[in-house]
Amino acid sequence: MSSTINPIIPGFSPDPSVVKVGEWFYLVNSSFHFFPGLPIYASKDLISWEQIGNAINRQAQLSLARSDANQVPMDNGKIMIASGGLYAPTIRYHQGTFYIVCTNVIHLPGQTEDRRDNFIVSTDDIWSDKWSDLVPFEFDGIDPSILFDDGKTYIQGSAAPGPYTTINLFEVDLNTGAKLSEEKLIWRGTGDIYPEGPHLYKCNGWYYLLIAEGGTHEGHMVTTARARDVWGPYESCPNNPVLSARGTTEYVQYTGHCDIFQDEEKQWWGTCIGARVDGQGRNTMGRETFLTKVAWDNEWFTFEQVKLNPGLSAASSSSLTAKPGVDYLYIRDAVLSNYQLTETSITLTASSVDLSHSELSPTFIAKRQRQLVGTSSVVVQGIEESWGSAKIMAGLACYKEEHRYLRIYYDAAKLEVVFEMINTTKKIARAEKHVLDKAPSSVAFRIDYTEKEYRLLYSVESNTEQDWVCLGTVDTLDVTDPDFTGPVVGIYALGQAGDVQVPFESLRVD
Repeated sequence: MSSTINPIIPGFSPDPSVVKVGEWFYLVNSSFHFFPGLPIYASKDLISWEQIGNAINRQAQLSLARSDANQVPMDNGKIMIASGGLYAPTIRYHQGTFYIVCTNVIHLPGQTEDRRDNFIVSTDDIWSDKWSDLVPFEFDGIDPSILFDDGKTYIQGSAAPGPYTTINLFEVDLNTGAKLSEEKLIWRGTGDIYPEGPHLYKCNGWYYLLIAEGGTHEGHMVTTARARDVWGPYESCPNNPVLSARGTTEYVQYTGHCDIFQDEEKQWWGTCIGARVDGQGRNTMGRETFLTKVAWDNEWFTFEQVKLNPGLSAASSSSLTAKPGVDYLYIRDAVLSNYQLTETSITLTASSVDLSHSELSPTFIAKRQRQLVGTSSVVVQGIEESWGSAKIMAGLACYKEEHRYLRIYYDAAKLEVVFEMINTTKKIARAEKHVLDKAPSSVAFRIDYTEKEYRLLYSVESNTEQDWVCLGTVDTLDVTDPDFTGPVVGIYALGQAGDVQVPFESLRVD
């Protein structure tokens, strides 16, 4: 297992954590305001990955209603779009059970500080996609992780709030969530902002603490410290940061938030955040999951710079598949009765909630954009005259959160095909319209994408190549901001009547 294809999980896949059990590696990512949450991937070789489920897959487990996205001014003049919801999970395995610890960040209206609900979720059969109800535990922070050591279980996390968080540690009962010790500050990091994402490992009588610092974008880095006792004191590695792309011209930027593990040959690996950033600042795919080799010299871990594989193009990606249905996404607390899925079609019941709503869930179902260069398409079938009076708008959208999306759709009331692009952070609002001669029986929609551009096309009652009309183009820089999420592409149905069903066929998302 000497090589891999980076990114190993392309597209919207931040904050990776990995555990190896038997011959399988299992990986989990953050999912923020999307449901189902905490996607689970499996691989035998670190090259071919399959999404096998989601740890949060029942709405009874938690609510994502207050996972709206805040616009946060940064020191460099940019605005970071910080979604609420499910942050930075860690996956571990102990005595026949898989455990995930995670934080649900809840944005409270009218208050400057978020609420942070930390929880444990578990399963004894990770392939079944059956996860437990949540076990809450008391911790005022984010990014919890687990260390099993000498019959005890410890949680380490980033104690909030503010940019100068601390790494704290306490003993816990994973079955009840009860604290079994006082919470203790064990490290402040090297002095940069946002010490977070901590993981503890025990090697050769030392406890090694691996964290992220510098914020999750341009300043992101991995630092480490060690101690003879789990409670400290921790001494900083003299070579910190041990992994970072900041201040470099590397194509893969934002590297940080790393979890390390060994393969069957005892080779150490690190899985981390990274982002493909071109020379103009385009970060089309958001934060993705990358892999890098880690060496161990009986003193400290050292990390290779994260890169795309030699000879691969920027558009290359891993061999990623999914069990049927597990890769569909909804926004926040979806009204699941509005969706009827078969192997070849999806029927949506239109709702009055649009993609711009910050709390409610629009009728929208999507998949993560996995290819830097690709196509997504769908056909709206069985258009009826009654759709006009119900003011049905239905089509294809590329969405990050309520502040940024682009879409192409059929407006039944006006007999128009409409292209729209919104980025409230950059104060961009664009629209183009084509008026149709008559109501069509079907309309096909397509979004073609490259690293630099989205092209939005439609075809009325035919989808031969010569019949496609390009209604709008979008420079991907216009939907690039410092953000938490990446693009998801899917279909939606908007209308004033609550019982109009809109049939879609042949949805494809690359």
